[in-house]
Amino acid sequence: MTTLFDPFTIRSITLRNRIGVSPMCQYSYEEGFSNDWQVVHLGARAAGGAGLVIAEATAVEPRGRITPYDVGIWTDAHVESLKRVTCFIKSQGAVAGIQIAHAGRKACTARPWEGGKPVQKVEAKWWQAVGPSPIAYNEEYQVPHELTKVDIREIQAAFVSAARRSLEAGFEWLELHAAHGYLIHSFYSPLSNHRTDEYGGSFENRTRLMMEILKGIQTVWPKELPLTVRISGTDWTEGGWTVTDSVALARLLKDMGVDLIDCSSGGNVADAKVPAGAGYQVPISEAVRKSAGIQTAAVGMITSPVHADEIIRNERADVVLLGREMLRDAYWALHAAKVLGVNGAVPPQYLRAF
Repeated sequence: MTTLFDPFTIRSITLRNRIGVSPMCQYSYEEGFSNDWQVVHLGARAAGGAGLVIAEATAVEPRGRITPYDVGIWTDAHVESLKRVTCFIKSQGAVAGIQIAHAGRKACTARPWEGGKPVQKVEAKWWQAVGPSPIAYNEEYQVPHELTKVDIREIQAAFVSAARRSLEAGFEWLELHAAHGYLIHSFYSPLSNHRTDEYGGSFENRTRLMMEILKGIQTVWPKELPLTVRISGTDWTEGGWTVTDSVALARLLKDMGVDLIDCSSGGNVADAKVPAGAGYQVPISEAVRKSAGIQTAAVGMITSPVHADEIIRNERADVVLLGREMLRDAYWALHAAKVLGVNGAVPPQYLRAF
């Protein structure tokens, strides 16, 4: 029986355990450049025992940022500062992952602690958001510019360049952000995509953007390194994307060579009734894993070591990702090892405390 602290291998990469740090935006950067905050934030969790540390949503172009203060990877100049992050993560025995992203119609907002509202057009840090259709996320958000086919090609190229830069920066695990109502999710959900061309309408058309981006990424991302995708497993809204759709998508992604599906949910409908609770998204991971035959990561209000271990033992996911719990406790993995009676997980510098 596989447990939380058993190693996990995808292609040439082996995680020392099945605990990962979920990508969590910090909104703490200028012009997209990584800095000391990101090194310490992610580095602490690598030293804290996680097997996988995924850097937050990293914008593939400036208009793809959620806020003006997001980290970015849209220029070669961003690579050097990101190398500091990957070097420290790897020095602590963890695998350095990155989530490359485009915020789409949910771009151009203030930071959460500054209210999180959309930036107003009269403000200096405003820019035009984009999406599959001119449908705003809600009444407060700007109506996005409907992407033309030329625009789509440019964004696809930006994702490919971001994947190349991720490799140059030393990341060994790549996650394509296709969840939470951001650009790729807004294309595959029928609630936000009302296009009538080859990027709208049918399931095949609505998922086309994602597939074409992945094909481009595979031209620069090595076959020996993990390629993963985060999806929103359901919109939690009638008429929207469903778990059944996610299973169908996962089968296609597996055939394409994607290694793992990171199973999140929601984010595309402002007033969706999400039944949040401990492990509320684990059934999505379990359904995708068992029905599509692909490896998955479970995420969402997983806080207890015993619960995380149960998810792995019962084959509901292959990796457990923790978000806010890792913000509360950078050393969650070390504490989990103690709770579960696992020896050898604590760095020698910390043995006196454990």
